[in-house]
Amino acid sequence: MKIDFDGIQAFVVTAELGGFNKAAEQLHITQTALTRRVQKLEAYLGLKLLDRTTRRVEMTAVGRDFLPQARAIVNEMTSAVGRLKDMSQHAKGNFTLACVPSMAAHMLPQLIRQYADVCPGNRIRLLDAASYEVRQAVLNHQAEIGIAVNGETHPDLVETPLFDDPLVFICRDTHPLQGKDSVTWADMRDADLIVVSNFMATRVFMDYQLAKHGIRLNGSYEVQHHATAINLVAAGVGCAILPSSTLLEGDRSHVRKITLTGPVVKRKVALLHHKNTSLSPAAQAFYELIQKAHLKTKTSKTQLMRKTK
Repeated sequence: MKIDFDGIQAFVVTAELGGFNKAAEQLHITQTALTRRVQKLEAYLGLKLLDRTTRRVEMTAVGRDFLPQARAIVNEMTSAVGRLKDMSQHAKGNFTLACVPSMAAHMLPQLIRQYADVCPGNRIRLLDAASYEVRQAVLNHQAEIGIAVNGETHPDLVETPLFDDPLVFICRDTHPLQGKDSVTWADMRDADLIVVSNFMATRVFMDYQLAKHGIRLNGSYEVQHHATAINLVAAGVGCAILPSSTLLEGDRSHVRKITLTGPVVKRKVALLHHKNTSLSPAAQAFYELIQKAHLKTKTSKTQLMRKTK
């Protein structure tokens, strides 16, 4: 059944204002166009809703009975369209973001604070998960946006590179290597490492480099999350090889972050969304915010490099 909204709206406004002339003015159409809308609705229903004379317009008994329902239809449709326009113009709404935990530690809170200033009242549902789970969440439409590290590409995912995140050596300030400005993979030979699970991309990168250099390390502890590894390092349990973004300078007293070279190994952090799905206005606003923040950081680093040359 095709609902004639224009005809219902024309009937409601005419009935409420008591005449075609006033109703046409309110709807910003001609009186002839208004009359046609009402006549078309009556023809479709096979019923008279309005009785017209040269002096006035009155509702029929059927029209009086239909008016409350017709008014509710118009009000509900007007309200629904208004909400959608508000979403479009002011990026109102809620969305789900999937993100690797290491990004949720430092980068994400700052972005969410900025987003709250731009889009107050919006809600973000955060799924913090391993990189492959982030990809699956976006592919399965469980999340509109994902922040993950480089992995196997998928034809249905659009990946925008954000930044390179090098692996670093993290230890207590009492560790034998703590005084160095940089350490090599070979220096890790005697290190007692706290390692992350082999389900984590960090572990995959680390194991590859160790095997490449013929180095075998003893991991006394295995953890699921980077934050747990940092907590154990801070407690003096051991040391760790983690992405640089997991620990900012000054975050933990007595904990050092040292550049790891020979070679430098970087994981690439990327912004993901589904290729065949349009982002909601709320998600699109956050997506653009991340891109602007990345561009600003990239520009600042480029300017700094030029000054130091």
